[in-house]
Amino acid sequence: MNLLEAQGLQTYYGKSHILHGVGLEVREGEIVTLLGRNGAGKSTTLRSLIGLTPPREGRIRIFGRETTGWAPYRVAALGVGFVPEGRRIFKNLSVDENLHVPLERPGPWNIERVYQLFPRLNERRNNKGSQLSGGEQEMLSIARALLLNPKLLILDEPSQGLAPLIVKQVFDVIVSMRKEGMSILLVEQNVRAAVEIADRAYVLDSGSIAYEGVAAEFAADEERVRALAGASAESWDEIDAD
Repeated sequence: MNLLEAQGLQTYYGKSHILHGVGLEVREGEIVTLLGRNGAGKSTTLRSLIGLTPPREGRIRIFGRETTGWAPYRVAALGVGFVPEGRRIFKNLSVDENLHVPLERPGPWNIERVYQLFPRLNERRNNKGSQLSGGEQEMLSIARALLLNPKLLILDEPSQGLAPLIVKQVFDVIVSMRKEGMSILLVEQNVRAAVEIADRAYVLDSGSIAYEGVAAEFAADEERVRALAGASAESWDEIDAD
């Protein structure tokens, strides 16, 4: 069953044509990764899907409902969690106050369970967001999204600026979410990390889908992975060797 399906997305920023007929799908219980170099259109794709930058043409269906043109709050209310690039936490609020911002939806995730998943956040629950490390801020951003008890979680560059060891911890959390029955759409610069946990992969190039298929098959194409990943592949290899 497709939880998310997009077809023929044409998205612009003013007169700049960013997405050229982008289509993708996320099925129930899978992790899908959207890859591509900087400027390929990855974040724009996510913004189009959740209504922040609506496409001028194309069609979006989420949980079987036509959501093309919907405002972001309506998409979120369906059960879609979004972890934006750059974390966007409230840096003047404590960890605990940040976690009380989202309106909790019925489901298994509550604040205490989030603290169990992220013990480091529990230790720092009275610290302000500005006092957290990059990895802790990313955990807090994911934790806030989980409190919506989403059926579909969309993450934009969760590894950005993080040390490889912290990246591994974050990706372990993403895998654990799938085991809980959540579906994941992951935009990621760290190609090596993403294809290791994903079921399927899409690659964007200049606003168009250049590849779609089984993530393991893409991962096996070492030349293609390294061409896309650059230094990310090297750093991930080093951690795997530890």
